[in-house]
Amino acid sequence: MQTFTLHNPLDMHLHLREGDLLKAVLPFSATPFSAAVVMPNLSTPLSTPALALAYQAQITALAPHFKPLVALYLNEELSKESLQSAKEQGLFLLKLYPKNATTNSAQGVSDILSPKMLEILDIAQDLGFILCVHAESVGFVLEREFEFHPVIHTLAKTFNKLTIILEHMSDRRSVALLEQYPNLYATLTLHHLTLNLDALAGGMLSPHLFCKPLLKTPKDQVTLLELALKAHKKVCFGSDSAPHLLATKHTCTCAAGVFSAPLLLSGLCTLFEKHNALEHLQDFISTNAVRIYRLTDLPAKTITLQRTPPNLPNALLDGQLIIPHFMPLEWSVLK
Repeated sequence: MQTFTLHNPLDMHLHLREGDLLKAVLPFSATPFSAAVVMPNLSTPLSTPALALAYQAQITALAPHFKPLVALYLNEELSKESLQSAKEQGLFLLKLYPKNATTNSAQGVSDILSPKMLEILDIAQDLGFILCVHAESVGFVLEREFEFHPVIHTLAKTFNKLTIILEHMSDRRSVALLEQYPNLYATLTLHHLTLNLDALAGGMLSPHLFCKPLLKTPKDQVTLLELALKAHKKVCFGSDSAPHLLATKHTCTCAAGVFSAPLLLSGLCTLFEKHNALEHLQDFISTNAVRIYRLTDLPAKTITLQRTPPNLPNALLDGQLIIPHFMPLEWSVLK
């Protein structure tokens, strides 16, 4: 039977939530992935080094062979001393949420280019932090990433030694930004590579595929897929896997997020094989991220997949957490 091996798979954008939900979803990422960038937008945002380090320790206690790279929630209360302390204790990622742009972003930044925020980012640049950005405005939903471009232009030019990550890039017009600025990179999700707006709303509405940024046009999807399939040096994999309980998905206030963690490696292998690009998957899912994020001391992990459809579970946590089967799968992870 045909097999394929990946070394140190990395997920550079992951939501693990908290409490019982954290315990339920963590194995789907901690088992196949060596490390992941873990998002700080919890019900109490990880806005101080102490909160971020405590959450990181909690994850490590639950999954000792997995390295959580927890991001610090960027806010105006961060001082030079707190950032120095964070860096000394191993935190090196800042996450910028524009206020009210996505889940748990009410405490996000309202004026990104204010003197105070520019001062904090200048300190972050000097200390060697990496800035991860939810790069959306609060304007028309299909234009939000494009409308955010002026902010990215300013940040990339003003802080040209600061590595800046466009999280879950979804708009083909953003590719020009990557080409323009040497310090600008992007993560790409599996759902933005395999789906477009038709999957969400072209027939019956599919709440499990509602996410921010929204799925875009077929042209956007194709452009992103081309970058991923050749493992373009400016992009790497970040799933943006975001679990929600069924009760928060099947309501008129449907929560944004695609819980893709259980099918990621199977889906990526299926996708890359379909396009005769399996030889580039290692770079897309690991090598590029190691270079872009300057990663060291990763837990060694080798994952072998075989070409046979997997048997994925349908639900977790008392039947409330649903896994969206949004693509046919031809590969399964060997236990």
